[in-house]
Amino acid sequence: MGEQFVYVTYIRTTPEKLWNALIQPEFTRKYWVESWQDCEWKVGAVWKLMGPDNQVKDSGQVLEFNPFTRFSVSWRNEFIPAAKAEGYSRASFDLEPDRDAVKLTVTHSFETVGTSLHAGVSDGWPKILSSLKSLLETGDTLDVTRRWPAEA
Repeated sequence: MGEQFVYVTYIRTTPEKLWNALIQPEFTRKYWVESWQDCEWKVGAVWKLMGPDNQVKDSGQVLEFNPFTRFSVSWRNEFIPAAKAEGYSRASFDLEPDRDAVKLTVTHSFETVGTSLHAGVSDGWPKILSSLKSLLETGDTLDVTRRWPAEA
């Protein structure tokens, strides 16, 4: 195994609300730079992260799908040639109830060390997941995650 990026946060919400915010387009567009996931949400289904320009930004396949507790997808960047050439990684999302909150653990795993996608998710996931937390707890997102970056 190469390397992993792991992010853990506690969000004052229910597993159902967090689950819906993670997979439903009307939620992801708010905190994930106007993007959404195009997917049937079952094991083996094609997974695509769509950008605000309706272009596929990342793609893969659903590897695990256990509603309200865990899902994982294979993940390949599609819009940066060098990152696409690095192949697939794996992103897993684990939800665990903890009193009045849900512990969310996002693990993004890479087979090799030093990929450009690892560098990208190390910067991106903290912003996106902090914005998700803000949305669910306050009803508002972080400004940095509201629009697709001009440089991307």
